[in-house]
Amino acid sequence: MKVGLVGFPGSGKTTVFNAMTGQDAPVGYGGEVRRAVVAVPDPRVEWLSALYRPKKTTFASIVFCDIPGEHGSEHRGLSTAALQQVRDQEALCLVLRGFDNPALEHAPDPAAELEAFHAECVLADLVFVERWLERARKEAKRGLEVAAFECMRETLESEQPLRVLPESELDRSLLRGYSLVTDAPLLAVLNREEDDLGEARPDELGEALARMGAGGMSLSASLEAEIAMLEPADQQEFLSDMGLAEPALDRFIRAAYQLQDLISFFTVAGPEVRAWTIRAGTDARRAAGKIHSDMERGFIRAEVIPCDVLEEYGSEQAVKSAGRLRVEGRDYVVQDGDVLRVLFNV
Repeated sequence: MKVGLVGFPGSGKTTVFNAMTGQDAPVGYGGEVRRAVVAVPDPRVEWLSALYRPKKTTFASIVFCDIPGEHGSEHRGLSTAALQQVRDQEALCLVLRGFDNPALEHAPDPAAELEAFHAECVLADLVFVERWLERARKEAKRGLEVAAFECMRETLESEQPLRVLPESELDRSLLRGYSLVTDAPLLAVLNREEDDLGEARPDELGEALARMGAGGMSLSASLEAEIAMLEPADQQEFLSDMGLAEPALDRFIRAAYQLQDLISFFTVAGPEVRAWTIRAGTDARRAAGKIHSDMERGFIRAEVIPCDVLEEYGSEQAVKSAGRLRVEGRDYVVQDGDVLRVLFNV
């Protein structure tokens, strides 16, 4: 999953990037997009690795992209170049300033920043959609794709993001390759002072997030960046001292997975234990396609053991002896924590 970090100057966006990735990227850099890959922590992967002792263990991963805005001008939002980078992301994380910044004259107003970013993205999508429809009219196009774009135009003209449209109203299979900004999942991170973390989120911010179909969380980026630079053993002690149950990365991943309705399944075949990320509701055949396209094309059946069942019995052989291994067909809906072995023929 590729997550683009965006935010207005002074929001602490790069500090959030450092907190999520454990890097020490300098603040205020306005050049190319920074990227960092982080593993998605999952104790189930660790347990499976200890059980099967593979040569390789592969966690699910997130690519964080720190997207620079346009600095040093009256324009406070994303530049044209930055918008192109935003379109390349699978999900967006908007960092909102919730702290006093002596370098800025104005007081923090996270709800206003959210509205400004939303307006900019709606306008960018609306321009794209209208241009597409104009070309479609010249070429006398008709059909489902045109209807989908007309639906999107109406939504954007009402200042709503495309992500609020249910699948019953917008067939997203018709939009592949277009990368519309307001259809991407959006998670807003309220960057606050350490002393303010216990305070409730402002009502107007919560209302705006709900209206935009976006998620939200709070953190203190400067504090979390310090924690991320520590050794793992020292991190837990520091978190306990600060009254935090887990680092920002873990909370972010959980929020991002919930927002996108993502789950994990596992494979243990051959020399590798590996986690795979799919959307809830994905059938076994399409899940097999995440592993390899040949598996989807030649899918026969899947052997399924829920991870908690495997833990209960302690070994795959014990699960089979107890009759708890399931054989499922192509329409089986994969569940979070399933261990799959796919049988296929091409």
